Amino acid sequence: MKNHNTEVTTDIQKSLSTFLANKQYSKIAILVDENTEEHCLPKLIDCLPDHYLITIRSGEENKNLSTCEDIWMALTEAGFDRKGLMINLGGGVIGDMGGFVASTYKRGFEFLNIPTTLLSQVDASVGGKLGIDFHGFKNHIGIFNEPQNVLIYTGFYQTLPQEEIRSGFGEVIKHGLIYDAAYWEQVKTINPYDQDWTDIVAHSIAIKKKVVTDDPFESGLRKILNYGHTIGHAIESYFLEIPGQRLLHGEAIALGMICEAFLSHKFTGLSSQALEEITNYLIHVYNPVKIDPQLFEVILGLTLQDKKNEGGVVQFSLLKEIGTCAINIPIGIPDMIDSMFYLNEKIG
Repeated sequence: MKNHNTEVTTDIQKSLSTFLANKQYSKIAILVDENTEEHCLPKLIDCLPDHYLITIRSGEENKNLSTCEDIWMALTEAGFDRKGLMINLGGGVIGDMGGFVASTYKRGFEFLNIPTTLLSQVDASVGGKLGIDFHGFKNHIGIFNEPQNVLIYTGFYQTLPQEEIRSGFGEVIKHGLIYDAAYWEQVKTINPYDQDWTDIVAHSIAIKKKVVTDDPFESGLRKILNYGHTIGHAIESYFLEIPGQRLLHGEAIALGMICEAFLSHKFTGLSSQALEEITNYLIHVYNPVKIDPQLFEVILGLTLQDKKNEGGVVQFSLLKEIGTCAINIPIGIPDMIDSMFYLNEKIG
């Protein structure tokens, strides 16, 4: 898998102009949703050459094959060939789906990612994972492919609601917990709503890039990035379909990190002090509500579709200590249920 540059910039127009200056694309498409079309596209418009604008509806619920068909049809009607470029301007949904569409249209053409949310910059911008949800299962259909480049501009955050900042902050927290204890100590002091994010984003990207470079196809080390995501994705997937109860990705992953910290204490030696520290901090930041215990089994049943599973056994990435993570830890449903009871008890 080819490497790409990830550039953290304070001048997004200059960076985009520099990228395009040495390229000869037959056509350029820009993929946006209604929010990035309104708030982010104006920051680029002065440096963009002629282009086709493709607008989709925002939200995880639209990250599916039906939306892909709409984008493929727009590219087809505009006469795109394999010398074109797709610029994905948006959060994780735009980056995941835009990259997937570009990589599969006529067997693939180049794409550039300009992630606009904290979550997409520190998480989805690195690693080449592309995909869509399928019948309620997150990222069930997908491929690995890298963009030509990723341009990171934290000035986009000015357009984000606080809950989107908080959602992205969950992945920042995770990076410290799985790989860098000193970073965790720094992250704990952050006020996510009043923060110059440039250095934090660069540090998180560097952590993820190192892990991904060492293990591009998730055969070993890269699995540590799944900490909090086995139970977190199940919670996110379950509530995605329920009006008024949908959780943002980082909110669900925060709950998953609490549950999986409990499992880490039980199975991989995480100290009780570290468990308390992680739990208390995440509850303080995310202020979650309890999950009805009657839902535990149906939610946790969704973990059986997790992509990390082998032979029908659910495999977890769990903490040995803060900054160190173990992989391929098999956990049964009864222990997962215990972790969710622990979560409810700590929410109080």
